[in-house]
Amino acid sequence: MEIVGQNPNARIQGELFFPSIPSDWGVLVLGGSSGQLDTYTAQLFADTGAIAFAQRWFGRSGLPSEIRDVPLELFIEGIQLLQAKGCSRIAILGRSRGAEAALLIAENCAHVQAVFAISPSSVAWAGTGMDGAPSWTFRDSAIPFVPYDLSWWNEPRMGLVEYREYHQRSLRLDPQATARATIRVERMQAELVLVAGGADTLWPSDEFANSIAQRLSAHGRTSTVLIHPDAGHRILLPGEKTPRSTRHAHGGDDAADAELGSVAWETIVKHMRTAPSP
Repeated sequence: MEIVGQNPNARIQGELFFPSIPSDWGVLVLGGSSGQLDTYTAQLFADTGAIAFAQRWFGRSGLPSEIRDVPLELFIEGIQLLQAKGCSRIAILGRSRGAEAALLIAENCAHVQAVFAISPSSVAWAGTGMDGAPSWTFRDSAIPFVPYDLSWWNEPRMGLVEYREYHQRSLRLDPQATARATIRVERMQAELVLVAGGADTLWPSDEFANSIAQRLSAHGRTSTVLIHPDAGHRILLPGEKTPRSTRHAHGGDDAADAELGSVAWETIVKHMRTAPSP
């Protein structure tokens, strides 16, 4: 393992994992809105022969403090790091907001051969905070985004917060904004594996995954969609023990989350082993 960006103001930060017997794959691994490095998944990829970079993309010195105005160039530099290590094929695995980023990166970067999107979104969302800032920028321009329906917050609720309806209402708030924010997955050259739980209570990732697949199909492209009706937002890859949030409801149950994660991982590994060379 190699720690990247030990300088506290470094732009590219994270941890690199190296396989004992390398293939030609490099995998950029992006966590979600928790800001935690997904080192577990990076190690899983290294065990298959890939060099994996679990990249930190906000929340530390030298990076955006939160998910707003995050430049896609940050991730492209992460890809360039993998290429500098000898990787000729690049994949991105992202979870939740990291999956949103992964799809946007592949839309705008031709060097990505595969995207593994876990609990994805089919649109770009507004940044954190209530002032309507974008989450993402590219070439110094804001990526169009879906604004949040802030009226949702005025309604009483108890217990762990379920955000699925919040996101669904936000999608309906301004149909034109939603259309502009839709990720143009047909522009990407990457192959897609989309993984979602039908019982996701954080956002409707199952609806997003199907929407992405339908958009690709309308443009003559195929994708792999894996949906478990009883899984939630927190998909567990083999051996993963990620605890549930104490603030947000993820939905699903541990058995279904792990079952979907196992199928997803088998599919991902098979894809990387059988994908033709570029």
